[in-house]
Amino acid sequence: MSDFGFLNTHRTWEDWCGMLLGALIVASPWFPIQDPAIAGHPTAILNTVAIGLVVFGISQLEYVALQRWQEVTTILVGLWLIASPYALGYSADGFLRIYHTSLGAAVVLLGILQLWQDWDLNDQDMLKHGR
Repeated sequence: MSDFGFLNTHRTWEDWCGMLLGALIVASPWFPIQDPAIAGHPTAILNTVAIGLVVFGISQLEYVALQRWQEVTTILVGLWLIASPYALGYSADGFLRIYHTSLGAAVVLLGILQLWQDWDLNDQDMLKHGR
């Protein structure tokens, strides 16, 4: 592990950052400087809202009861957010692709950091998270 105590422990502010990222993902189709063509992609909007709610919900679960599957799911959902502009066909819509790539990368990095911090913890230690 790292010599930095700041990075060794899964802290509750990381869960709050995950909740903030989830809220930003939900709101991303309506960010300013958006191409109005996104209105023609209801699947992209539905996908974005669903991903944001999943990230928000998993971060809330981590805040209450920490488990490793939550961090792995966060990483997978972040990777899907990065890939979704290309998989769902809205990669030409300018800033939304940039927003989703950036937000997805932030979600993946946060999930990797949390998984790295909790890798050696046993179940009893994980239950103490947030207390």
